[in-house]
Amino acid sequence: MQHPMIVHLPIALAVVMPILALGLLAAWWKGALPRRTWIIAIVLQAMMVGAGVAALRTGEADAERAERVVSESLIEAHEESAEAFVYGGAAVFLLALAAGLIRRERTAQRIAALAVTGTLIVLGLGYRVGKAGGELVYRHGAAAAFTTAAGAVPASSVTDRDD
Repeated sequence: MQHPMIVHLPIALAVVMPILALGLLAAWWKGALPRRTWIIAIVLQAMMVGAGVAALRTGEADAERAERVVSESLIEAHEESAEAFVYGGAAVFLLALAAGLIRRERTAQRIAALAVTGTLIVLGLGYRVGKAGGELVYRHGAAAAFTTAAGAVPASSVTDRDD
Protein backbone atom coordinates (compact mmCIF):
# COMPACT_ATOMS: atom_id res chain seq x y z
CA MET A 1 0.00 0.00 0.00
CA GLN A 2 2.58 2.53 -1.13
CA HIS A 3 0.23 4.42 -3.41
CA PRO A 4 -1.12 6.84 -0.75
CA MET A 5 2.45 7.82 0.17
CA ILE A 6 3.50 8.50 -3.44
CA VAL A 7 0.53 10.38 -4.89
CA HIS A 8 1.06 13.58 -2.94
CA LEU A 9 4.32 14.59 -4.64
CA PRO A 10 3.03 14.82 -8.22
CA ILE A 11 -0.13 16.60 -7.09
CA ALA A 12 1.87 19.09 -5.00
CA LEU A 13 4.19 19.77 -7.93
CA ALA A 14 1.18 20.24 -10.21
CA VAL A 15 -0.04 22.97 -7.84
CA VAL A 16 3.36 24.68 -7.61
CA MET A 17 4.36 24.51 -11.28
CA PRO A 18 2.02 27.16 -12.75
CA ILE A 19 3.18 29.76 -10.24
CA LEU A 20 6.84 28.81 -10.44
CA ALA A 21 6.97 28.50 -14.24
CA LEU A 22 5.15 31.80 -14.71
CA GLY A 23 7.53 33.54 -12.31
CA LEU A 24 10.59 32.09 -14.02
CA LEU A 25 9.30 33.03 -17.46
CA ALA A 26 8.41 36.57 -16.38
CA ALA A 27 11.86 37.06 -14.84
CA TRP A 28 13.51 35.60 -17.94
CA TRP A 29 11.39 37.78 -20.24
CA LYS A 30 12.30 40.95 -18.31
CA GLY A 31 15.96 40.00 -18.04
CA ALA A 32 15.84 39.80 -14.23
CA LEU A 33 17.05 36.19 -14.34
CA PRO A 34 19.25 34.52 -16.92
CA ARG A 35 17.73 32.09 -19.36
CA ARG A 36 19.48 29.15 -17.68
CA THR A 37 17.20 29.48 -14.63
CA TRP A 38 14.45 27.91 -16.78
CA ILE A 39 16.19 24.61 -15.93
CA ILE A 40 14.34 24.77 -12.60
CA ALA A 41 11.01 24.43 -14.43
CA ILE A 42 12.38 21.60 -16.57
CA VAL A 43 13.70 19.63 -13.59
CA LEU A 44 10.58 20.07 -11.44
CA GLN A 45 8.32 19.12 -14.34
CA ALA A 46 10.43 15.99 -14.89
CA MET A 47 10.10 15.19 -11.19
CA MET A 48 6.33 15.58 -11.43
CA VAL A 49 6.16 13.17 -14.36
CA GLY A 50 8.46 10.67 -12.66
CA ALA A 51 6.47 10.79 -9.44
CA GLY A 52 3.28 10.48 -11.49
CA VAL A 53 4.58 7.31 -13.13
CA ALA A 54 5.49 5.93 -9.70
CA ALA A 55 1.99 6.77 -8.47
CA LEU A 56 0.47 4.98 -11.46
CA ARG A 57 2.53 1.86 -10.82
CA THR A 58 1.78 1.73 -7.10
CA GLY A 59 -1.88 2.38 -7.86
CA GLU A 60 -1.95 -0.56 -10.25
CA ALA A 61 -0.43 -2.73 -7.55
CA ASP A 62 -3.12 -1.66 -5.06
CA ALA A 63 -6.04 -1.78 -7.50
CA GLU A 64 -6.72 -5.51 -7.30
CA ARG A 65 -7.00 -5.38 -3.53
CA ALA A 66 -9.19 -2.25 -3.64
CA GLU A 67 -11.53 -3.98 -6.10
CA ARG A 68 -12.62 -6.20 -3.20
CA VAL A 69 -14.62 -3.28 -1.81
CA VAL A 70 -14.95 -0.78 -4.68
CA SER A 71 -16.37 -1.15 -8.16
CA GLU A 72 -13.76 -1.85 -10.84
CA SER A 73 -15.27 0.89 -13.03
CA LEU A 74 -14.59 3.53 -10.36
CA ILE A 75 -10.98 2.39 -10.04
CA GLU A 76 -10.57 2.38 -13.82
CA ALA A 77 -11.96 5.93 -14.05
CA HIS A 78 -9.40 7.05 -11.46
CA GLU A 79 -6.63 5.25 -13.34
CA GLU A 80 -7.63 6.84 -16.65
CA SER A 81 -7.58 10.27 -15.02
CA ALA A 82 -4.12 9.50 -13.63
CA GLU A 83 -2.86 8.46 -17.06
CA ALA A 84 -4.16 11.70 -18.60
CA PHE A 85 -2.39 13.63 -15.83
CA VAL A 86 0.93 11.88 -16.48
CA TYR A 87 0.67 12.19 -20.27
CA GLY A 88 -0.25 15.86 -19.95
CA GLY A 89 2.66 16.40 -17.59
CA ALA A 90 5.00 14.67 -20.05
CA ALA A 91 3.80 16.92 -22.88
CA VAL A 92 4.47 20.00 -20.74
CA PHE A 93 7.90 18.62 -19.85
CA LEU A 94 8.72 18.31 -23.57
CA LEU A 95 7.60 21.91 -24.14
CA ALA A 96 9.67 23.14 -21.21
CA LEU A 97 12.66 21.17 -22.43
CA ALA A 98 12.26 22.55 -25.96
CA ALA A 99 12.16 26.08 -24.54
CA GLY A 100 15.42 25.37 -22.78
CA LEU A 101 17.12 23.94 -25.86
CA ILE A 102 15.99 26.28 -28.65
CA ARG A 103 18.64 28.89 -29.41
CA ARG A 104 16.43 31.75 -30.58
CA GLU A 105 15.53 33.67 -27.41
CA ARG A 106 12.05 34.93 -28.39
CA THR A 107 11.04 31.58 -29.85
CA ALA A 108 12.21 29.84 -26.69
CA GLN A 109 10.22 32.27 -24.55
CA ARG A 110 7.08 31.70 -26.62
CA ILE A 111 7.43 27.95 -26.22
CA ALA A 112 8.02 28.47 -22.49
CA ALA A 113 4.76 30.46 -22.43
CA LEU A 114 3.02 27.44 -23.96
CA ALA A 115 4.58 25.28 -21.25
CA VAL A 116 3.26 27.66 -18.58
CA THR A 117 -0.21 27.39 -20.10
CA GLY A 118 0.21 23.63 -20.11
CA THR A 119 0.98 23.64 -16.39
CA LEU A 120 -2.48 25.10 -15.79
CA ILE A 121 -4.06 22.31 -17.81
CA VAL A 122 -2.04 19.72 -15.89
CA LEU A 123 -3.18 21.33 -12.63
CA GLY A 124 -6.77 20.75 -13.76
CA LEU A 125 -5.96 17.14 -14.63
CA GLY A 126 -4.32 16.74 -11.22
CA TYR A 127 -7.42 18.08 -9.52
CA ARG A 128 -9.55 15.59 -11.43
CA VAL A 129 -7.38 12.58 -10.53
CA GLY A 130 -7.10 13.68 -6.90
CA LYS A 131 -10.86 14.14 -6.62
CA ALA A 132 -11.47 10.69 -8.07
CA GLY A 133 -8.93 9.14 -5.68
CA GLY A 134 -10.39 10.95 -2.70
CA GLU A 135 -13.86 9.73 -3.59
CA LEU A 136 -12.58 6.15 -3.84
CA VAL A 137 -11.24 6.38 -0.29
CA TYR A 138 -13.70 8.65 1.51
CA ARG A 139 -16.95 8.10 -0.36
CA HIS A 140 -16.66 4.51 -1.54
CA GLY A 141 -14.53 3.08 1.27
CA ALA A 142 -11.53 1.80 -0.70
CA ALA A 143 -9.33 2.07 2.39
CA ALA A 144 -11.31 -0.76 3.97
CA ALA A 145 -9.51 -3.19 1.66
CA PHE A 146 -6.26 -2.35 3.46
CA THR A 147 -7.40 -2.68 7.07
CA THR A 148 -7.37 -5.91 9.09
CA ALA A 149 -11.15 -5.78 9.29
CA ALA A 150 -13.40 -3.16 7.76
CA GLY A 151 -13.09 -0.15 10.02
CA ALA A 152 -11.26 -2.03 12.78
CA VAL A 153 -8.06 -0.75 14.31
CA PRO A 154 -5.41 -3.45 14.77
CA ALA A 155 -5.00 -4.37 18.45
CA SER A 156 -1.29 -3.62 18.30
CA SER A 157 -2.02 0.06 17.62
CA VAL A 158 -4.33 0.50 20.61
CA THR A 159 -2.66 1.64 23.81
CA ASP A 160 -3.98 1.48 27.36
CA ARG A 161 -4.37 4.81 29.10
CA ASP A 162 -4.56 5.49 32.83
CA ASP A 163 -6.81 8.54 32.81
